[in-house]
Amino acid sequence: MLGTNYKTKKELKASVGKRLDYIETPIFGPEFKPNGTNTVVGPDPCTNRKWYAAVECKDGIIVKVK
Repeated sequence: MLGTNYKTKKELKASVGKRLDYIETPIFGPEFKPNGTNTVVGPDPCTNRKWYAAVECKDGIIVKVK
């Protein structure tokens, strides 16, 4: 699961068409998929998990937020 630099899910949804601003959190290596669906959490991946989303990306650009 990726952390994000968005304070709200609404802010993430407003970023469709832009590059995903994320933080890698796993200890086993990078998880970001520039083409495919990424599971993200916000606003802070370690201490403040208030929302989750599935983000579809194409070439690292957000195309859809579920």
